[in-house]
Amino acid sequence: MMDKLDILVFGAHADDAEIGMGGTIAKHTAAGQRVGICDLTEAEMSSNGTVELRRQEAAFASAVLGLSARTNLQLPDRGLQPSREQIDVIVAEIRRWQPRIVFAPYWVDRHPDHIACSKLIEEAVFNAKLRNYMPHLPPVQVEQLIYYYINDVEAVSLIVDVSSTYDVKQEALRAYRSQFDRSHSADSVATPLTNRYVERVEARDSLLGQSKGWTYAEGFAIKRPFGVALF
Repeated sequence: MMDKLDILVFGAHADDAEIGMGGTIAKHTAAGQRVGICDLTEAEMSSNGTVELRRQEAAFASAVLGLSARTNLQLPDRGLQPSREQIDVIVAEIRRWQPRIVFAPYWVDRHPDHIACSKLIEEAVFNAKLRNYMPHLPPVQVEQLIYYYINDVEAVSLIVDVSSTYDVKQEALRAYRSQFDRSHSADSVATPLTNRYVERVEARDSLLGQSKGWTYAEGFAIKRPFGVALF
């Protein structure tokens, strides 16, 4: 199946995945892996930018990262909840792309939508494997659900060396000028994202890398053991 993805990354808003794991995404696409991002909402409640502008920014960032696919489920921004209706839409997306690995935001974060997204993806990944759940679509067994950090970092279980692709992450983040650059528009207002947010992300990734002697690293958390074959 040509549309099948190796990795599917879910975020509440366009830019979540890039903040949390843009370097890891770029590392996998550079290695020939098929990676997709699914944004749950169009971020229509954001203080800066517009829905159309965010679409354009996401498209540019997707090209920078080398994504095989990017979709938006158009669920309500600030209205994410673990309802059967929202879970079913996400289950259908997982079954559409049949990913080996799914990424979701870490379950603790200052933004309620990131927490809600995390819960929704956990529910959907579980339901996606049940053959009697939405039986009109073939079940999909995701090998591993991994959580990436957006704002709050704690209990890091995995780290990935992204030194070689960090310039790609930086370029992808620069695509979201409406969110990170107040000079982009005269109508822009101050938010936590416009207050040197990208610099703090880079500092976080640098600190994570330092623990292994790497220039930059991205951290992840898991709830189930991650299997590694040792020789």
